[in-house]
Amino acid sequence: MKISRGVMEDGVVVGNAYDKYGSKNHIIRLIMRGFDSALSELVHKIKPVDIHEIGCGEGYWVLRWQQENMKVRGSDFSEKVINIARTNAAELGLTDSVFQKRNIYDLVADHDSADLIVCCEVLEHLEDPEAGLIALQRVAKNHVILSVPSEPLWRILNLVRGKYISNLGNTPGHTQHWSKNSFLHLVNRYFDVLEVKSPMPWTMLLCSAKHL
Repeated sequence: MKISRGVMEDGVVVGNAYDKYGSKNHIIRLIMRGFDSALSELVHKIKPVDIHEIGCGEGYWVLRWQQENMKVRGSDFSEKVINIARTNAAELGLTDSVFQKRNIYDLVADHDSADLIVCCEVLEHLEDPEAGLIALQRVAKNHVILSVPSEPLWRILNLVRGKYISNLGNTPGHTQHWSKNSFLHLVNRYFDVLEVKSPMPWTMLLCSAKHL
């Protein structure tokens, strides 16, 4: 599977700088199995009619769910990363039209709503995460799954593996930083939190929509 490897678009790091899903490092593989298990458990518990992954990057999860015969689509603000996702779909013999260029702030109910909205590893990249949550609120029919890095553990682990030393372990493109409690406090303003998971080093929330 192709990844962006940290290319820039409009001054923003897009996609995945590191191939975490294809890593041969045993520790990374263990960490990713934890994330995989937590997200998969929540999705299968909900049994959604359809899924829209917002901030889908190179399409790993959209393509995986498509292979599981789920009705799914993905969007990302980056044209570069959407093109990579479409290439990945074509190489797997899957439908590439499920990917669309879409900015989270511009989401509208008529075009972007789904039974389940998934927005993982996105909010930490936003200059205005509250505007992002309001946009997700607009398009959430029933359930939402959110995940962000759990700080300061995320940066500590980066430093332990010798990454981003000059930035004190901060991953390029991460402009927001939350502990589990501070993220819960933020999300509770916009959604009802139904379940909290902590696959190291993330905070992952299953939420239901608060319809205004």
